[in-house]
Amino acid sequence: MNLSINRLNEEHYEYLAHRFDKLQREFEDAQWALSAVDGTISTLNFDPTDRQSVQTAIRQMESAIDSKVARYRGNALVSQLVPKMKEQYHKKILDIANRSNR
Repeated sequence: MNLSINRLNEEHYEYLAHRFDKLQREFEDAQWALSAVDGTISTLNFDPTDRQSVQTAIRQMESAIDSKVARYRGNALVSQLVPKMKEQYHKKILDIANRSNR
């Protein structure tokens, strides 16, 4: 048996239009979220030679990022970006601590 599919029907167009609208909203939200974390997110004051102070700074950084993007938490693009941002700043804080402990 052969089945020829020649064109999309109205239901397919509605589905694609809905998906496109949703994707467009996700991109717009992601753009707003990126704007929220552009510039200074937070200023951290910590003692790089004190392990507890370093850990507190890491928690403060993570909390600051979460606060800035909280409105966009359900956005798939933002959900992928946030852990990478946290990891990047986590490493920077640890690098500062490691250099200070030499």
